[in-house]
Amino acid sequence: MKRTIRDLKNIEGKRVLLRCDFNVPLDNYGDILDDTRITAELPTIDYLLKQKVKLIVCSHLGRPKGYDKYLSMFPIAVYLMKHFPNKVKFCNKVVGNEVNVAIEKMKPGEMIVLENLRFDEGEEKNSPEFVAKLARLADIYVDDAFGVTHRKHASNYGVALKLPNAIGFLIEKELNVFQKVFEHTDHPFVAIFGGAKVSDKLNLINNVLDKADAIIIGGGMAYTFLQAQGINIGDSIVSLDQVDNAKDILEKAKEKNIKILLPVDHVALVGGRAKKVKQLEKGMVGLDIGRKTIKLFTQEIMQAKQIIWNGPLGKYEDSRFKKGTMKIARAVAKSQAYSIVGGGDSVSAVKESGVADKINHLSTGGGASLKLMEGKVLPAIEVIDTL
Repeated sequence: MKRTIRDLKNIEGKRVLLRCDFNVPLDNYGDILDDTRITAELPTIDYLLKQKVKLIVCSHLGRPKGYDKYLSMFPIAVYLMKHFPNKVKFCNKVVGNEVNVAIEKMKPGEMIVLENLRFDEGEEKNSPEFVAKLARLADIYVDDAFGVTHRKHASNYGVALKLPNAIGFLIEKELNVFQKVFEHTDHPFVAIFGGAKVSDKLNLINNVLDKADAIIIGGGMAYTFLQAQGINIGDSIVSLDQVDNAKDILEKAKEKNIKILLPVDHVALVGGRAKKVKQLEKGMVGLDIGRKTIKLFTQEIMQAKQIIWNGPLGKYEDSRFKKGTMKIARAVAKSQAYSIVGGGDSVSAVKESGVADKINHLSTGGGASLKLMEGKVLPAIEVIDTL
């Protein structure tokens, strides 16, 4: 069991480095378009401030190549200033003398937001020099950036090895939710997988094969499975190098008496236009599930007691091909099942459908949640001290 911030004793006045995941979308004016990841972090921040620590908050934002004014952490600092009036300051550096002086001037119960970690190339490289500079800023390290726990970066993996450490409430919640699903499974258990690449989900599907009662497969990856069944997929996307793997999964599922549900009709791109078709022919590109498939998938979802969902069931970013994903989002919300949704597009679909409050858990980490579902160890969590 990993040490949490509740287990940290006598920390009043201590300098605490808190790694958050504030990688949120911004518009051209620096306004935050989706504050989900920030609001998810507020309980941890509030708790630490009430412990009267000197809180040093760090995060990455986007994928900058050096300094980029459009990817500054300043808008996030402003957001936090509104939630914690007179307690938040911003420093436009990540490490160095300016940061050291700012921290020295802090009072217990205040926080400072550092500039974008990825403005320093040492962050993603986990460079010993950058790790040492970050570690010198604090007495204690707290990781609550679930979205990057599958990475070995300086601010999560490197610093955790240097300082007394713990996880925050967000990571604790994420770990408890996935543990509940995979170690204390309720049946019927339905797993829904979408997205374009079969290779991204192979480990995940194989891990779920021992636990799920039914696996629903949509999105671009479905066409590789349909090809493996000898079904005509027209000019739809297919991973030819994964057809044999898809066949293996279909055979294993049959042996284990696990249902695998694939699209039975489609919304296809035909001559530049969206068209509903039962079968795909040459010149047709399947980009969404059709009405009969939505009904088939929904019937299975309604019988479930537990659901995990990762990946859209069509080309969600194109409004002509998002209906299937939206309908499935509403079906999951309407079901009586304990539901977990992970992955950016799946979470976006749930929010756009207006049913986010009816999903039990929206995971804040796409890649990290995927690794947990695969049964993999997350490096940044592995290095946190146990009780």
